[in-house]
Amino acid sequence: MISVKIHTHKNDIILAACDEDILGQTFTGDGMKITVSELFYGGESVTEDVFVERTKSVSIMNLVGNRVVERAIAEGIVDSDNVIEIGGVKHAQVVIM
Repeated sequence: MISVKIHTHKNDIILAACDEDILGQTFTGDGMKITVSELFYGGESVTEDVFVERTKSVSIMNLVGNRVVERAIAEGIVDSDNVIEIGGVKHAQVVIM
């Protein structure tokens, strides 16, 4: 399952999504660190298909986790060349203009 949370900031709608099993964990590697904060990413537990539907109504996405990022790549939402790995976990950010 995927944890998704919608945030709003000014005119932007932000989708924070992560693989549910990494929620609350911190990953480090290559001088980078990411904490998959329950405050930011913790929200509704959804299927991959529901996650894809939610991506259609946002302007910014912050995605963490191998499953969620791979699904975003498969759907053409994320280009694999724009994915970084931190401690073995994939991370991608998307801004729709």
